[in-house]
Amino acid sequence: MDVADAATGPASFLGGFYTSFWWIPAAVLAAALAIKLPTIIRFWADPLLRAVGGLLLLACAVFVFVAPSTIVWVNRVTGVPNISAPWVYSLLTAFCGSCLVLLIAWRDGLSERSAATRRATRRVVCAYGGVIVLLWVLFALADVPVERTRDLDTYYAGTPFMREGILLYLLAHTTAALITSKLIWNWIRTDGLDAWLRWGLKFLGVGYALNLAFDAAKLTAVAARWTGNDLDWLSLNVAPALACLSAVSIAVGFILPHAGQYLHERWRLRLAHHRLRPLYQLMRKVHGSGVPFVLRASPELRLTRRETFIRDVLLPLARRTDERLRERSYAAALGLGFTAERAKALAAAVVILDAVDAGPDADGGDGAHDPDTTDLLREIGAVSRALRRPEDIREVRIRAAAPEDIREVRIRAAAPEDTAAVTE
Repeated sequence: MDVADAATGPASFLGGFYTSFWWIPAAVLAAALAIKLPTIIRFWADPLLRAVGGLLLLACAVFVFVAPSTIVWVNRVTGVPNISAPWVYSLLTAFCGSCLVLLIAWRDGLSERSAATRRATRRVVCAYGGVIVLLWVLFALADVPVERTRDLDTYYAGTPFMREGILLYLLAHTTAALITSKLIWNWIRTDGLDAWLRWGLKFLGVGYALNLAFDAAKLTAVAARWTGNDLDWLSLNVAPALACLSAVSIAVGFILPHAGQYLHERWRLRLAHHRLRPLYQLMRKVHGSGVPFVLRASPELRLTRRETFIRDVLLPLARRTDERLRERSYAAALGLGFTAERAKALAAAVVILDAVDAGPDADGGDGAHDPDTTDLLREIGAVSRALRRPEDIREVRIRAAAPEDIREVRIRAAAPEDTAAVTE
């Protein structure tokens, strides 16, 4: 085995994988488009979303029509040998233009559709539209009678007009990949980005960097043919594998921010629903029954129903809580070293449990204080989390029940940071 054979071993395997399973990047890109499509249709006026949709559609079309079986089919249907070449080149060039249009839309957004932005968009469309027209003109002038399904770029690298067409599409693709990659990595370094968006941009950056590697492999193989050398394995095996990886990375880059934010929101709703369980179980005990089960309820609806049930049961209960016990419990919790927020939740949990134990005939202490039902109903999440630590509630209850100097209690409640100094 010579050096060239050794070098092409893994690349040849990847090339064969691409040839047999070209539908993998096409399917991933189609999935990305399917995920984005409802949003694109709903907000069709948004140029950013339209650009994303066009880019994903073109990227998917490239992988469909670059497959050897599709190349043969297109050539047979049209009756023109190798007509798939300018067609695939055109799709790839249109994809490059869509990348730049997308970045223009991303950079300026909906509120900054200035004359300069529209002018830049028109320039991209005109430039890459001109490249597509020129590709077809050069193909019409070229003499390419032998059908090549995989190695057309290197096979016709020295053919007049076809040579120029090959070089033109590769340079157009390289230029777009360079500009897009640079702008994406500059964007990644900006502050204030959502974590999911930042990771999505990183995958996009990797995808466009792989596009540059694809161009380098293709250009090297073509240039080698011009100089009488044979590096066709770069074009036949390495470049397709890089294109595959690039497509998957770009698709993930577009899917990740949308899917990640969606899954994060679902997880947040389910976690909030779960965290309300202790308080919900307590209110269910008071009420005698819980929320009726609904099979097809969404996470949003389930959370809303649980919150509504808790507040409906808690409201009459909160009106008979002992506010003096709440003050003593809050001061006791501060004395135990809890933060003010945690101490407030523990104090609320103590008075709720006290009201539940006292039953419906409780009078809310001595009646000197009106219960603060607003804070109690608003902070049900914190109160429910406090109920998960019965040992903390027990400690607060014990300390709140012990006789203390009322002045010291009030000082601790008003200025928790000075508690140590006061007691000393």
